[in-house]
Amino acid sequence: MISIRYLRHQVLDIGSLDILPGITSIIGPNGSGKTTLLKICAGITEPDAGTVLVDDLPPRKTEIGWVNEFPDRNILFDTVVDEIASPLRFQRIPCREISDRVDSHLEFMGIMPLRDRGMRELSGGEKILVALAASLIHHPQVLVLDEYDSHLDETRAMEIDHLVRKSGVPYVIRCTQQMESATRGDRLIWLENGRAGYNGSPREVFAALSGTPFYPLSLRCGI
Repeated sequence: MISIRYLRHQVLDIGSLDILPGITSIIGPNGSGKTTLLKICAGITEPDAGTVLVDDLPPRKTEIGWVNEFPDRNILFDTVVDEIASPLRFQRIPCREISDRVDSHLEFMGIMPLRDRGMRELSGGEKILVALAASLIHHPQVLVLDEYDSHLDETRAMEIDHLVRKSGVPYVIRCTQQMESATRGDRLIWLENGRAGYNGSPREVFAALSGTPFYPLSLRCGI
């Protein structure tokens, strides 16, 4: 379990929040603290106060995968192979194992034809797939996706959701503006003014937000 206690940072003010294994989507208005919360859970940002623990360990002592909203901000190297291999090279994994694991992840992601391409030659959707492969190759305990689907059509977003679930990462935390994507997760957190207003299944949260047994079409956008 990811346990958040007495968290204070910028707009965030969360007394107690537990994130269970599975895919958790975070939604809410602009400025509600979604990306800030993701950065804290990923260990990129340290909170001003409070704690975040991933199975009793701080994020910076946990294997974390991160995919940014803007594909070009993910890029560290010139070629697809080097980009995907980079987390393993930083860990000083033997070259033969790196090569095997890169090819395995290219196959898993369905992007083997991109193997010898340059990163700057890729489309936005292809860059997201490569960034996801790079974030998964070191078998993270937590995968954090910051509005990675904002530049994808619904078909491609569904494909990536399938790959994320198939990857078997214990904790996936994603921020999304796409309500269809949010419904495909296991849990949903509604964040507003830095506070977690609702936390439950997508059906439960959308019902609470709309005041109806399920959510209206109007909630699928504008959040």
